[in-house]
Amino acid sequence: MHNKTIKELSALLHSKQVSATELARHYLGRIDASGHNAFLHVDHELTLAQAAAADARFAQGTAGPLTGVPIAHKDIFVTRGWRTTAGSKMLDGYVSPFDATVVDRFNAAGMVTLGKVNLDEFAMGSANENSAYGAVKNPWDAAAVPGGSSGGSAAAIAARLAPAATATDTGGSIRQPAAFCGVTGIKPTYGRVSRFGMIAFASSLDQGGPIAQTAEDCALLLNEMIGFDERDSTSLTVEQGNVREDYTRDLNKPLAGLRIGVPSEYFGEGLASDVEGAVRAALEQFVKLGAVLVDISLPKTALSIPTYYIIAPAEASSNLSRFDGVRYGHRAAEYKDLQDMYRKTRAEGFGSEVKRRIMVGTYVLCHGYYDAYYVQAQKIRRLIADDFQAAFADKCDVIMGPVAPTVAWDLGSKTNDPVANYLADIFTLSTSLAGLPGMSIPCGFGDGKEGSEANGKRPVGLQIIGNYFAEAKLLNIAHQYQQATDWHKRTPEGV
Repeated sequence: MHNKTIKELSALLHSKQVSATELARHYLGRIDASGHNAFLHVDHELTLAQAAAADARFAQGTAGPLTGVPIAHKDIFVTRGWRTTAGSKMLDGYVSPFDATVVDRFNAAGMVTLGKVNLDEFAMGSANENSAYGAVKNPWDAAAVPGGSSGGSAAAIAARLAPAATATDTGGSIRQPAAFCGVTGIKPTYGRVSRFGMIAFASSLDQGGPIAQTAEDCALLLNEMIGFDERDSTSLTVEQGNVREDYTRDLNKPLAGLRIGVPSEYFGEGLASDVEGAVRAALEQFVKLGAVLVDISLPKTALSIPTYYIIAPAEASSNLSRFDGVRYGHRAAEYKDLQDMYRKTRAEGFGSEVKRRIMVGTYVLCHGYYDAYYVQAQKIRRLIADDFQAAFADKCDVIMGPVAPTVAWDLGSKTNDPVANYLADIFTLSTSLAGLPGMSIPCGFGDGKEGSEANGKRPVGLQIIGNYFAEAKLLNIAHQYQQATDWHKRTPEGV
């Protein structure tokens, strides 16, 4: 049951072969028995109440394609009735009085919430080791990180603790954990998924998206996730009137003539041989499907790391100033005055990585440094976006390459080296800075040992990047690859 896709589960529910309540109980049992630390909050009563409501919709004949299908929510989306911590002590025990737009849309579709899943604190990290509630273990190898910040979402799908999960991507936080855990994830064009009720990290970069087993599953989830929201000032729409986009519409289009751009910067020094072998094999599979490989250059790729780590911390320092112990969240137990309360509350509530980024962000926004750092970073951000547009204008239809330079590393191996963690995002940051859609699909395995072949037990992800609003095209390309390969069907030992 738990190895079935969303589409397969929907068919079982609609044919009355299983009820929403039975399905929810099945997954709750798996979650309770799991040792991955993927879930932060599970409430059987709340879940089963939603499942009963879904069963009532089936009885009334009002069920939709996702009704009764279980889903896990990244603990960055506020959820009425459930705790929402953002992986931080600062929000320990916080229960929101309202739902995020993403959660509300899935509730309206009749999906059943299984619980809230773990993440790097305030979505800041690449390994899910920055959570105040402990690291998530990669289901493929308990000694490995699951990636971050959406490590709980990716691990939950890989371990088949849920068939669907919400996630967010600021600099790669959907794509990288999806790659490390051997599952499928997509970051839509910036502005396509409402950020209302999504606890902000870097507002010009944050974007929600789904993680699931297959591209087809992600298409079904995007059908509900995407849509204009007047409560989000950055929300975009390309639909006319009340017509909703159907992201499954192009899944079965052939790939003959597809021009795939292969950036030289993605295959140079620093790329592990096991990752390169798996990615190049995937590219050859696309050639067999009728695509053409085109050599391209994205010369500003190396600048994406310093650019991102100026812009994102600057926005974080502003967004996280609201966590002061006055209105909600953690407050220091003892303090002399208001200033002392602020200082002690934030010192106690924030973890080391969050403090590091707040301090960096505050520094680059200070008078005398704003023009030298923040303004210059924004200018480079435009140049990075221009690189992509030059490639899409006359060279290629999509761009492909690795998601990360290596497979998942060992838990604890980079804990004291934040720069090494930052460098792991070299292939995903530029896409986020440009606001482009990108996704990760499983394409092989490696063992993390230099010089090894792609035959280990740690997954490798292939990154597919498209132009603005090209989500349907990316999903079509990914779906066609998944019809010709079985990497997405493989599961960790014991699952």
